[in-house]
Amino acid sequence: MQWDIEQAIAAASELWKAAFNAGNAMACAEFYEDDATMVAAPFGEYRGRPAIQAFWAKLIEAGYRNVAYTDTLIEPVDERTGVLTARWSMDGAHGVITRELWVLQSDGTARLREDHFEAAA
Repeated sequence: MQWDIEQAIAAASELWKAAFNAGNAMACAEFYEDDATMVAAPFGEYRGRPAIQAFWAKLIEAGYRNVAYTDTLIEPVDERTGVLTARWSMDGAHGVITRELWVLQSDGTARLREDHFEAAA
């Protein structure tokens, strides 16, 4: 079953990037569980989908787009969870994803429970 969780995470991650690049903060937030936690260094910690959506909306409004990942690694934890790490870049910023904890939902899609990333100074 490892292939299933890896495939679900990879698909969800690609859809999240497409939503961000389209400037759709609401769609970005839908990839998080209702009570997810996002730690965005050095910006702060955000809990719950509304706070996470507001963070992405602020970034999008500031003109950030064209997010891309490199050195992506997806490591299954078990049949229902996995961790994604990667380097990221977008217009005017770059950094590292230290831990995205994705959880397989009952409908077969993956959503983020935890999102930890850093923007380089």
